[in-house]
Amino acid sequence: MYNRTECPYGSRSVKRFIEKPNAIKAQELLLQGGVLWNAGIFLVSVSTLLKALETHAPDILKSCEAAMAACTQESGAPSQPGLPKTMAASFLRPEPVAFKACRSESIDYAVMEHFAQVAVVPFKGQWNDVGSWNAVAHLNPSDDNGNRVVGHGVFLNSNHTFIHAPHRTVAALGVQDLMIVDTPDAVLVAHASQSENVKNLVAQLNAEHAQQTITHRKVHRPWGWYDSIDSGPHFQVKRICVNPGAKLSLQLHHHRAEHWIVIQGQAEVTNGAEVMTLNENQSTYIPQGVKHRLANHGATPLEIIEVQSGSYLGEDDIVRFEDHYGRS
Repeated sequence: MYNRTECPYGSRSVKRFIEKPNAIKAQELLLQGGVLWNAGIFLVSVSTLLKALETHAPDILKSCEAAMAACTQESGAPSQPGLPKTMAASFLRPEPVAFKACRSESIDYAVMEHFAQVAVVPFKGQWNDVGSWNAVAHLNPSDDNGNRVVGHGVFLNSNHTFIHAPHRTVAALGVQDLMIVDTPDAVLVAHASQSENVKNLVAQLNAEHAQQTITHRKVHRPWGWYDSIDSGPHFQVKRICVNPGAKLSLQLHHHRAEHWIVIQGQAEVTNGAEVMTLNENQSTYIPQGVKHRLANHGATPLEIIEVQSGSYLGEDDIVRFEDHYGRS
């Protein structure tokens, strides 16, 4: 709600926030006037925000300050050969213990609803709060039956259903009012009316310590990314991409051996005391406990298939000796 007296630049001073009113209450507010939908877009100086956090959410501020005071910086390799190091990608990683200790609360609840000096500027253009899968669905055109699709979706005898399937074909047969979201990590099937409850489902998965809430199948690193294709007892298969000019740390593993097969680009491989160049369709075997490194000195991305085998395949079985990105 806002005061009707206009302020400079067409703004109005905010009286109060009303979070997610039900349909009846929302209709009443619209009929009475003097209300605007909060788009969640805030313009604020750093000093004002820090002062507001200190007043209304000091525990969040304390956790953030502690996490950033002990953060680590990783300087990435230039994305293209010849770029100056000042243009290299850079990662600031907050200290994990302090960061995890910070409670989870939106800025709306923690600060905006309590702060006294807030102004709002009405906006009359097109806008969509893409905060739910229903909103994502309506960004796409529908067919004659109200079905919408992103990627590879097939409908038969179905109505008002949304399919998000960028990686493989998903078919909907004889259904209606569903959201079907297929990702490499998990598949979501929900009634369209339940889209706001996805966060509650995620909270339940968190409580059950589901792996999907901890890490993604595809993980980005300063040097590129890896995609965990398959795994089983004592083996794991990854597709690894190393950016031009980037390299992994010089490292070894106590509990696993690795096979590397180059499928695109050219790799410089350090395997114990030997340094070799591998081209497409060439491979090497790295025994358990042997120092090794992968580097891409070319102008195009390097991709390899890595097959790990051993008694333990966790990401924490890494002993680093040299690292271009400052990791220990």
